[in-house]
Amino acid sequence: MTPLVLVHGFMGGSDQWEGQMPLGAERQLVCVDLPGFGRHAHLPPIHSITGFAEWVLHEVKANRFDLLGHSMGGMIVQEMVRLAPARIDRLILYGTGAIGELPGRFEPIETSMQRAQADGAQATARRISATWFKKRDAAEAYPACAKIAQASRLPAILAGLEAMRGWSGEDHLPLIQCPTLVLWGDKDRTYAWPQIERLWQSIPHCNLAVVPDAAHAVHLERPKLFNQLIDDFLTHA
Repeated sequence: MTPLVLVHGFMGGSDQWEGQMPLGAERQLVCVDLPGFGRHAHLPPIHSITGFAEWVLHEVKANRFDLLGHSMGGMIVQEMVRLAPARIDRLILYGTGAIGELPGRFEPIETSMQRAQADGAQATARRISATWFKKRDAAEAYPACAKIAQASRLPAILAGLEAMRGWSGEDHLPLIQCPTLVLWGDKDRTYAWPQIERLWQSIPHCNLAVVPDAAHAVHLERPKLFNQLIDDFLTHA
């Protein structure tokens, strides 16, 4: 069966997909760690979404694969489709949007950059990780998520924010031809509904799944439902 490549978001890592291992019963899972984050925190950071996309395309050895991107990873996978459309069979855009400088984000990216420099990497990792959950730092999955985020060093945090701030994929949305699923938690504090609607309405062969009572980390808050939605899409799209 076609491999599924999972690309984490800002200050994420491959370890955050532990709850998605059941999806590997029917397919190979390829969980990357982006340079500067997760298990690759020691690697030099990348300063552009296109640069991240080129790096992942080089790292993935399969000629064709299904592709899932979360948050910043959703921007990266949109760029991967633009750069190498023939390699991607099916696309999942999860908790993401088509522009980096998001209106309605819990705070402007410039504010995040200033606060990261003032507070340091560890405090920034804990603070931003909390925004991903409906219950914030009281969420059951928050400690493990924050631990992964805390692997990120300040240069990688600033590089990731810089990469998002300067990126837009809006013009390319109508050109995405592979079957696509847009998946979103309705309590997401980072990506407001208009950003999700833009993806859904602009991509030609696109389905939408809205998960109630979940925020930016649906795969951690509602893992069974998340996995069911992903498996159903990959099996039937």
